[in-house]
Amino acid sequence: MQICRLDFPDDLHYHVEHQVWARLHSDGMVTAGITAMGIQVAGEIYMCRPKPVGTVVEQGRSLAVVELAKSIVSVKSPVGGTVLDINPRLANDPELVHQDPYGEGWIARIQARAWERDTVQLLKGAEIIPAMEHYAWLHLIEP
Repeated sequence: MQICRLDFPDDLHYHVEHQVWARLHSDGMVTAGITAMGIQVAGEIYMCRPKPVGTVVEQGRSLAVVELAKSIVSVKSPVGGTVLDINPRLANDPELVHQDPYGEGWIARIQARAWERDTVQLLKGAEIIPAMEHYAWLHLIEP
């Protein structure tokens, strides 16, 4: 679906406050990244450094650090668990986050610890529309 001319795939779960997404796989692993709206608000990303493999992350706490034009920002994890894999391509090609945020621009894969508990904070499908529109309004993104 599109909100404010930005894509939001229907199969993902979104943490609107932190503008991150989660894709649950059948084995319980979760792929995570930054939403298209989060990227638009942040601007150009010059560096993306995910937490190392084996790191235990909490939902809403740092999963990665990104360097922007004028600041360094923490990317929050959409779920709690253990980092199993990081996107090695981001070290040399951080622009993948911009070019393909829901595909090749993923940040990390996490073994979810409490998916059912974490989904309370995540939205999916049509329920994201009013939340994302409100976020866009707060951040002066054109409809």
